[in-house]
Amino acid sequence: MRIIFKKIYIAWAVLALILIITEISLLLAVPAFKRWFWLALVITINIGWAHFWFDFLKENKRQKEIEEKFLEFIRNVGETVRTGVPIPKGILQVADKDYGALTPYVKKLGNQIEWGMPMHNSLVVFADDTENKMIKRSISIIIEADESGGDISDILESVSTSVVNIKQMKEERRSTIFSQIVQGYIVYLLFIGIMIILQLVLFPKLTNITSSLEGSASILGVSTGTEEKIDIDLTIFLLLMIQGFFGGLAIGKFSEGNIKNGLIHSLILMTLAALIITTAKGGI
Repeated sequence: MRIIFKKIYIAWAVLALILIITEISLLLAVPAFKRWFWLALVITINIGWAHFWFDFLKENKRQKEIEEKFLEFIRNVGETVRTGVPIPKGILQVADKDYGALTPYVKKLGNQIEWGMPMHNSLVVFADDTENKMIKRSISIIIEADESGGDISDILESVSTSVVNIKQMKEERRSTIFSQIVQGYIVYLLFIGIMIILQLVLFPKLTNITSSLEGSASILGVSTGTEEKIDIDLTIFLLLMIQGFFGGLAIGKFSEGNIKNGLIHSLILMTLAALIITTAKGGI
């Protein structure tokens, strides 16, 4: 699956940049805006890459439709071949049917065969154009089996059966681990809640106790060795981002078998964490 770069991505990025500059100007002009600056910044950043992720999800959905329609196409060709029609003519007979997102590729395949292009070469071009791993694998099996002299109708039947089995396995895996995905999101949200409670309730109290101890120690002339301070808020925020990123990749790998799809989950988890933290604290 490949996302083609579009000029509109630049337009959305420029829009986000303009909004960021506006927010910084507001921060400098209106000090009270500081409470909402980080929240607005997180939303603006998501606006900047929103169109890209929309196209990513749209392409993902299109690829799933292509896989479903490919199964229908293979079955139609197989039924035609069983009547004694050669596979090139069988493809031509079914090429005019509607296969949804797969239709342009099927029509191109039919045109190439009609113009005299060798069937195997046409099938390879067809598979490459779809940019779908499952279709490429299926076409490769069909070509190799046909070259070895096998019964093409049986081959097409076997391929369609294997495609159905693969799709069923994917759906079963997706439904089986759905509860685990939900649990992963819930655990992450609980983790965010715990971190917020620590930052807003526990840490301030500890800071007050530490300040009292340091004041007493300074009166007595004793060094506490706490001159070097750690930015706990920033550390916790980075931990949440790291946890969200790798947690999302793991969820994508388990649910879809693909780390690329995990990037969507990573984006959702990281955005949730950033929105919740900046809303609750008014900053990072």
